[in-house]
Amino acid sequence: DLLLSNSCIPFLGSTEGLDFRTLLLDEERGRLLIGAKDHIFLLNLVDLNKNVKKIYWPAAKEKVELCKLAGKDAHTECANYIRVLQPYNRTHVYVCGTGAFHPLCGYIELG
Repeated sequence: DLLLSNSCIPFLGSTEGLDFRTLLLDEERGRLLIGAKDHIFLLNLVDLNKNVKKIYWPAAKEKVELCKLAGKDAHTECANYIRVLQPYNRTHVYVCGTGAFHPLCGYIELG
């Protein structure tokens, strides 16, 4: 109904990384950050599909191999699921992912 009434703009996404896990709304700058499987998306709130920026951040290959050796599913568990998107200051966001059961964190400069 929302689509038919033109009351929403769906995010078309991409062919990879569509397993969304966390969101961070930056109303001041009109942006939305989305944490997904192996990806972080930065969207414009006015048009979600215009100038989409994306960071590919997979788990290290050796961590994925250890995950598979531990009996985990390679397609659904042995990835870097982004779980934390937290504002750090005006220019950076603190980000953490599962890292195929070896958590890793870092800072992203939003620029």
